[in-house]
Amino acid sequence: MGRRPWKCYRFCKNKPYPKSRFCRGVPETKIRLFELGNKRAKINEFPLCVHLISDEKEQLSSESIEAGRVACNKYLMNNLTKDLFHLRVRVHPFHVIRINKMLSCAGADRLQSGMRGAFGKPNGVASRVNRNQVLFSVRSKINKTFELIEALRRAKYKFPGKQKIFVSASWGFSNISRKNFQKLSGLENQKGQTFITDDGAYFKIKKSSKQQ
Repeated sequence: MGRRPWKCYRFCKNKPYPKSRFCRGVPETKIRLFELGNKRAKINEFPLCVHLISDEKEQLSSESIEAGRVACNKYLMNNLTKDLFHLRVRVHPFHVIRINKMLSCAGADRLQSGMRGAFGKPNGVASRVNRNQVLFSVRSKINKTFELIEALRRAKYKFPGKQKIFVSASWGFSNISRKNFQKLSGLENQKGQTFITDDGAYFKIKKSSKQQ
């Protein structure tokens, strides 16, 4: 039996149904990698960040998220090198999709009971996304804006519904604007040390020690 069309599962109609001790036999998610490219790049290396944002409240299958990740990563690998971008998948598929399997052979009506006991069995997983929720984020150098937008545009075609592409005003994956980050990175305390320190793709602000 083939996969049902996604219009059967696209809308968030019922409560979330995650995998648990009551919901067993769930197929494995198709997406395994959520971070690609230069994951260890420090925050100073990639000031630019571009987001792919959902414009609808809907459900995205793990197959479509994996297809979008592959399309985005392939374009970036061909047009940039692996060291010039950091792609992060921001949605995780935890919602279990069910299917009420029906027989389609001759004499099937004698074997099955129609809609009696129609609660289906697990058939896959999906992620439930809200409007304006970030799906993918890519950070890179300032002069690579076109390549990031084009990569996310190609990933859009793998998803149902509408999506938007936003060029973030923040520095990389952080929540601080580029102008404020440059001000902070230029400041020094009395000991001649900078106020901020690298923390992977983010940063930490050093707390000043209290004077006795």
